[in-house]
Amino acid sequence: MTTSAKTLPIWAFFSLLTNCILMLAVILLIWQQQKLATFFGIVTSPEPINLNNSTQIATPDLGRRHQLTYQEWVDILKQEAKVAADQQTPHLSILAGDSLSLWFPPELLPEGKNWLNQGISGETSNGLLNRLKIFDRSKPEVIFVMIGINDLIRGVNNEEILDNQRQIINYLRKTHPTTQIVVQSILPHGAEEATWKGRDKLLAVANSRIQGLNQQLQSISTKKGVKYLDLYPLFTNKQGNLRREFTTDGLHLSPEGYIVWRSALQIYSEIELKSQR
Repeated sequence: MTTSAKTLPIWAFFSLLTNCILMLAVILLIWQQQKLATFFGIVTSPEPINLNNSTQIATPDLGRRHQLTYQEWVDILKQEAKVAADQQTPHLSILAGDSLSLWFPPELLPEGKNWLNQGISGETSNGLLNRLKIFDRSKPEVIFVMIGINDLIRGVNNEEILDNQRQIINYLRKTHPTTQIVVQSILPHGAEEATWKGRDKLLAVANSRIQGLNQQLQSISTKKGVKYLDLYPLFTNKQGNLRREFTTDGLHLSPEGYIVWRSALQIYSEIELKSQR
C-alpha cells in the first residue's frame, strides 16, 4: 500500500509543537488579562507599570538618542556593553535589533534577567552585522535577534537580507559558543491602516513577502543550529496584517504589543530555553 503523505521530520514536529504551545499560552494569557480588566473595570493606562523586578542594564534614553548620529548611537551602546562586560553581569540577556527592540519598555521585559538593549532606530541587517563586535566581551545567556523590516522598507532584496542573517548567526555562534541564540521572526505591518511617516514605502512591502522571508529565516536557523521564535502569528489579524491594538502607527508597537512580545519571550524561555540550558 502506497501513500503520498510525507513524514514530518522530528525536528520540524517539535518546532511546530513548541510554536503551537507558545501561541496558545500567549493567547490564553492575553485573554485572561482582558477578562480580568473587564471584570474589575480596569482601564489601560499610558503610564508604565513596573512588572520587572530585575536590574535593567543601560535603560534607553530615547529622547536624547533621537538627536544623535548613528555613530554616536553606536558609541553609547559600546559603552553600555563595556559596563556589562566589566561587571560580569549575571543572567544577562541581549536584545539586538532596530527600533522595535530599542523601544521595548524596560519595565515590561521578563523578570529574573539582566537586560542589555542593543537596538538602534532604523537599523538594518547589514548595520547590525557590522556592530556585533560591540558586545563581544559580554557573556550573555541568551541573545535575541530581530532585524529586517528596515531592509525591506529600503528596498533590499530577500537574498541580501538572508545572507546578512546567515552572517549574523555565524558570528554570534562563533563569538558566543555557550550562548543560546534566538532569531525572532520579522513582524507584520498594519497595511492600509498604517499611519507611519514612511507609509508609502511600508505599503510597498507585502506582508505575504514578510511571511515568506520568515519561512526561509526559520529554515536557516534550523540548519545553523540556533533557535527560531515565530512571533508573526501572535501579532496578525484575519487579514494577516499587524493588529491595530498592538501598534501605534502600523509599524511600531503599542504597550499592548510589547505585552504580547514579553509574554512570548517569557513563555518561550520557560518552555524551550530553560529546559536546554
